[in-house]
Amino acid sequence: MATSTEHMTELSNDPWRRVSVVIVTHHSRAVIKDCLAEIGASAEVVIIDNASDDDTPDLARRARPDAIIRKNGVGVGYGAGANLGLMSVAREFALLANPDSRVDTTALTRLIEAADTYPDSALLAPTVLDDAGLYEPAHDVALFGRHLQPPRDGEQPPEGPICADHLSGAVVLLRMDSYRSIGPFDEAIFLYYEDDDFCMRIRTAGFSSILVPQAVVNHSGGGSVRPSAAYRWEKYWHMAWSRLYLEQKYHGAAACTAIALLSLLRFTAKTIGNALTLRRAKAWRDLARLFGTLGYLLHVPASRTVSRSRPVRTKAPSI
Repeated sequence: MATSTEHMTELSNDPWRRVSVVIVTHHSRAVIKDCLAEIGASAEVVIIDNASDDDTPDLARRARPDAIIRKNGVGVGYGAGANLGLMSVAREFALLANPDSRVDTTALTRLIEAADTYPDSALLAPTVLDDAGLYEPAHDVALFGRHLQPPRDGEQPPEGPICADHLSGAVVLLRMDSYRSIGPFDEAIFLYYEDDDFCMRIRTAGFSSILVPQAVVNHSGGGSVRPSAAYRWEKYWHMAWSRLYLEQKYHGAAACTAIALLSLLRFTAKTIGNALTLRRAKAWRDLARLFGTLGYLLHVPASRTVSRSRPVRTKAPSI
């Protein structure tokens, strides 16, 4: 029987023993095998499939026979899917990874080393590179101060670890003890900004979020779904809806209504302008934003599995 010291040595030599990898899939057959190929054999893998109509679950099962796979008959959204996966996690950390990401052992080692160095950290994110090897900023200021920041074109990752208001949810390492204190992702949000909400709640709970530049992962960006007009509609509808939801959650109904009314005017004008100039893709985008805004004002729920109620106002963490 291994001693405690021997057990700790095994864990340090193989960081995958300390994590459960949670992946939420949706029409992800084109990327899921490459994602799973990078994950160490000793990791626990939990896959929540959100009603894929392709063979994503079957491909995942063949690539990773030991994975825990749950097939949802109806898509429940990213946050609710992640919550289902996290319910199965008994290990120290959960690695939340989009199916179009690739995380190797070196990157995970760097993330866990940082987690051990900063015990108050709840969430840690790596440097993210796209398929061309270009840097995708994986951190940001808090949502409500983001519009005040300059453009980020040409930005490079910092030289060392930094605390950040927000970490992108493409790939993150989550400390499970902290997660149990913070609580699950807000399931009223179907898509987009659920990571912003979670990061704000991390700070409110007294934990930190840390970017670890030395950990480098690849992310295809949008490769986990099939591009189509329906996908673009869903994307921009939910972006508009979720942004208003968080405005009301943190700043109240009056602030939310003010922003919503301005958005109605803006998206109506942009839709008409783009349609008249035959920019059909942009017109479609802005029409989806317009309907997402209207949907929120008319109390249309974003999730088909969560009945819509007005969010309980939460005080935003100070910036």
